[in-house]
Amino acid sequence: MGAMGRLDQQAITGVESPRQGEALIREVWATIATNVPATTLARKLISTVVLAPIGWLLIAPVFAMRFLGFLPGLSFLTVKYTLTNRRLMVRKGMKPKPVKEIPLNEIGEVRVVSDANSDFYVTGKLEILHSDGSVGLTLPGVPEPESFRQTILQARDAWGPMLR
Repeated sequence: MGAMGRLDQQAITGVESPRQGEALIREVWATIATNVPATTLARKLISTVVLAPIGWLLIAPVFAMRFLGFLPGLSFLTVKYTLTNRRLMVRKGMKPKPVKEIPLNEIGEVRVVSDANSDFYVTGKLEILHSDGSVGLTLPGVPEPESFRQTILQARDAWGPMLR
């Protein structure tokens, strides 16, 4: 049954040990907030009455980039943050391939870094720290960052010790 394993052979359906295989825990798409200059200007324009339509027009191409990534030649535009029972990855492309990753057993702490756009777009930047405190991975434009942060920490606590 592929990388997910057979459900009838798992003690709890959908839960698989990292020793048996890699299983998806959660995946989120990077939001438009990754383009800070455009989203900052759009936020300022949208907050006015007269210039709001210009703000929406400005942000439309940035938002469309998420969907244009499915066109051949533009597939580099899509970015997904994927958490499995073994690692956290930044994946890009139409058939997303990992471009950066960090194993769960190397994650020390996860910080949410907010900026002026965070509340408006309900996003944030996550900094994944190694056990020694150095930044191992940065995930900009994460939707609902506190929720994803908690999921990463829970996966690290549950599956990280099995990877040592």
